[in-house]
Amino acid sequence: MKKYSFIFMFCVSLISLAQNKPNILIIHTDDLGYHDLSFTGSQLYNTPSIDKLASESVAFTNAYSSYPRCTPSRYGMMTGTYPVNENKGWLGNIPEDKNLIKQFGNAGYHSIYIGKWHLGEGDSTPKKFGFDESYAAGRSGGIGSRFYPFNTQLNGKPAKEPVENLEEDGKEGDYASDLLTNRLLEFITNRPKGQPFLAVLAFYAVHTPIEAKPEDEARNKEQLKSIDFGDTPEYIKEGEGRRKMRQDDAAYAGMVENVDENVARILKTLKAAGIDKNTIIVFSSDHGGLSNDGNKNERHLATTNNPLKAGKGHLYEGGIRVPLFIKWDGKLKPRVENESIVLGMDVFPTLLDLVTNNTVSSIDGKSYKKVLEGKDNWKDRTVYWISQKARPHSTGDSKAAVVRSGDFKLIQFLDTNKVELFNLKKDISEAHDLSASNPEKTKELLGLLESWKKAYLIPEKTKILKPKGKGKKNKNKNKKNKN
Repeated sequence: MKKYSFIFMFCVSLISLAQNKPNILIIHTDDLGYHDLSFTGSQLYNTPSIDKLASESVAFTNAYSSYPRCTPSRYGMMTGTYPVNENKGWLGNIPEDKNLIKQFGNAGYHSIYIGKWHLGEGDSTPKKFGFDESYAAGRSGGIGSRFYPFNTQLNGKPAKEPVENLEEDGKEGDYASDLLTNRLLEFITNRPKGQPFLAVLAFYAVHTPIEAKPEDEARNKEQLKSIDFGDTPEYIKEGEGRRKMRQDDAAYAGMVENVDENVARILKTLKAAGIDKNTIIVFSSDHGGLSNDGNKNERHLATTNNPLKAGKGHLYEGGIRVPLFIKWDGKLKPRVENESIVLGMDVFPTLLDLVTNNTVSSIDGKSYKKVLEGKDNWKDRTVYWISQKARPHSTGDSKAAVVRSGDFKLIQFLDTNKVELFNLKKDISEAHDLSASNPEKTKELLGLLESWKKAYLIPEKTKILKPKGKGKKNKNKNKKNKN
């Protein structure tokens, strides 16, 4: 009898511990640039709900994605590692002890992934990777149309990769971001009682296609009439193509503002459920905004990251610097954190440390829990990027590797070995190359970068072995996931 009493009390203790843990909500946007919010300086995109969230959060100004494109940056976030192989999404070889999502499950969290996954299928689906539930989260990197029926483009052609769930759940007039939010609100309302949750809402917005609700686009067309861009040109020559220099697209503004409206719905639902103060909220983006095109493709460029240089695809600041806000009422003191350097691969290690005091060893991502608590500063951190799959035709970028150490950032262009050095504290626009005038710092950072590449890019160390009979099939399918 004592044995069963002990087991019962042990189970009660586990339930009690789980109930005391905070919920976690990650709101992840697609292609949202650092300056695509009024909080970070936009004159056109009105985001009052996100601005309020940011003002109640620890808001980072030196936050980065782990890669300037969709799939590798998401891979880096989910695995807590540098996406040095620009992995197309196969997650099947991640050991359980290094699987961050499964660590949350082991800690009693019930989890759901909603929206853009873009990390493959088979053993790379959200549920296979460790999430308890998923919705509209297949291998698709984009959506055919933001409006019902979603998987048909405006030209009448089917989408390259259909998005799961939305079409069968939608009706005429429905808008994709609203349906994704509906699923999250349903999850929050009907969540397992007495159990904390981990929810990721990954909007397909504000990625192309650029389609806003008519009323939102009309409102922003009116607002544009009052904005004076002065002598700022619409485009400048950059890389292999052009860079857009103005935020003057009313439809794109409407898409951003629809995300803001859905954030307002989420915050209202959390408060109505009485769990707003016990929910950690993270808001960020997978990389910089699409502001550049290439030498063979004049694309519809709808935003600019100006004064940051370049955009999606590039390893200049416009391609990798992202908004990042983390709110936890009563636990994290709201402030702007304008020194510490953090990356997307740090998000899950940080959250795991916050809610369980546990860490996962032998990954690249680090917990910045002490930074959030104001007990540490990461202004001198050294971090790296590499992009070996350039798209000069579509986004105008070149193969490059980067090291940032403290205020200094060095870019090495891999095809030419040309290097550029910038002091980001003094030159956020990366307009003044210091490589010739500061050879000592150039040599120091180039040495760090070469050592990192030597450690990380050894094929035998980094090669991913796929199960026989699946590798070729998965590889071919994942070619469609380029984004």
